[in-house]
Amino acid sequence: MSSKLKLTTVLLLTICFSTFAQLKNKPELNEEFMDMGFGIFIHWSMDSQLGSVISHSMVGASDDYVNRYMNDLPKTFFPDKFDPDEWARLFKLTGAEYVVFTTKHHNGFCMWDTKTTDFNIMNTPYGKDITGMLVKSLRKYGLKVGLYFSPEDFSILHKQGHLISRKGPMTQITANKELFDYDKSQVKELIDNYGPIDVMFFDAFHTKPMAQYVHEIAPNVVVTRGEMKTPEQKIPDGAMPGPWETCMTMGTQWAYKPTNEEYKDGGDLIKKLIEIRAKGGNFLMNVGPKPNGEIAIEQEERLREMALWMFVNNEAVKDVRTVPNIIKDGDLWFTKAKDENTAYVFITNQKNWFKGFRRNFMLKNIKATKSSEISVLGQNDLVVEYWPENTPTTRYIQHDKLLEISVSKAQRLYNDKIWPNPIVVKITNVEFIGK
Repeated sequence: MSSKLKLTTVLLLTICFSTFAQLKNKPELNEEFMDMGFGIFIHWSMDSQLGSVISHSMVGASDDYVNRYMNDLPKTFFPDKFDPDEWARLFKLTGAEYVVFTTKHHNGFCMWDTKTTDFNIMNTPYGKDITGMLVKSLRKYGLKVGLYFSPEDFSILHKQGHLISRKGPMTQITANKELFDYDKSQVKELIDNYGPIDVMFFDAFHTKPMAQYVHEIAPNVVVTRGEMKTPEQKIPDGAMPGPWETCMTMGTQWAYKPTNEEYKDGGDLIKKLIEIRAKGGNFLMNVGPKPNGEIAIEQEERLREMALWMFVNNEAVKDVRTVPNIIKDGDLWFTKAKDENTAYVFITNQKNWFKGFRRNFMLKNIKATKSSEISVLGQNDLVVEYWPENTPTTRYIQHDKLLEISVSKAQRLYNDKIWPNPIVVKITNVEFIGK
C-alpha cells in the first residue's frame, strides 16, 4: 500500500469514527460502576506455559519463535485443573463485585469458542470454552461479568505480513480496516454468545472506535478503558472525579510468573484499595493463573487476606464516594457513604496493636453532631475475649476544632491477637470541614 493510500485510509477511518463521538456510558451505569469499588482482573493465555510476559514476547522475536509460539504452544495447553466455580467462589469471598477476564490479549489467541479464527482454545488438547464456563460460574455466584479484549492482534499482523509491533503503522484499528472489521466481528460474537456483559475493557493505543461500537450494539455495557481513565500499575496523586479504575498486579507481571517474581504483601494491597477508594476510583486487582488452571498459592494467599479484610470492612468500600476536599490526614484515610453524611475512617500503619488495647486519634476535618454515632466495623463493642473487665466501647469527644475518637481493637481475627491490617471507624451524621 502506498503512503498516500495509507494516509487516505487513516483519514477516512478517522472521519468515520468521529461521527459517533456522542456515544458514552450511561450515567446511571457509571454510578453503579463507582458503587462496586473492587474487581478482579484475570490475565491468562496459552503462553502462561512459558511463564513469559503475556503476548509481548512476540515483539522482536525471530520467525522461528513466532511460528512455534503460534503453532506449537496451543498443542500443549491443557488447563485440566481449571475449576470456574472454585475461582468464582474465591473471588466472591474477596468482596469483589466484578471480574474482568482476558478473552483475547495482543497475541490474538482467543479463550472462547470463536468462529472467527482457528487460533483459539477449542484447538488445544483442552478443547473447552473457558470463557463460557467462567461467565456461567461468575453469574452463578452473583459476580458481574467483565471482558478484556485487545483490538491489537499480533496474529492478524503476522497473517497480513506486517512486522509484529505495538507501534507500527498498521497495528491500530484506526489504520487497519481489516483488523477493525475482524475485531468488531469478535466483540459482537462475545456479546451475542455470552451476554449480557456488564463491563468491557479495551487494551490498545486507540480504543475509542471499539468503545463506540459497543455503545452502538450493547448500550448497557460499561466501557472502562476506551471510555474512562484507567491508570495502570499506579494510583493518581490526588482525587479524581469518577468513574475511574486503577488496574494493578500482585507481583511484577500480569500473567503467571513461576520464577523471579516479587509479590506485594496482602497488607500493601489492602492499603492500595483504601487509597484508591479514598480518591474516588475502583481497584481492579490482577490474578495470573497457572497454565494448568490453578491459582498460584502466593496469589491465593493474598486473595484470602483481602477476603478477611473485606468481610469485616466492605461497608466502607462499596457504595461510597470521596469526602469533599479530604483524602487523608496522616495515617487516616476517608470515604463517605454515597447518600449520607456518614464518614468511614481507615486507620492505617498501626504496629503491634494488641487485641483489647485502646488508641486515640484526632480528626480535624470531620465534626460530630448531636445525633452522631460511632462504631468500629465488624465488632460489637461489648466484649474482649478472655478479658471480661475490659469494655471496648468506641467513643468520641468533639473539641472546639478537633474530633477525638477513642478506639479499641476488640475483635479477635488472628490467633496471636495482633491483626496488622487497618480497622475502619464509622461515624454517622457528621459535618465535613473542607481544608
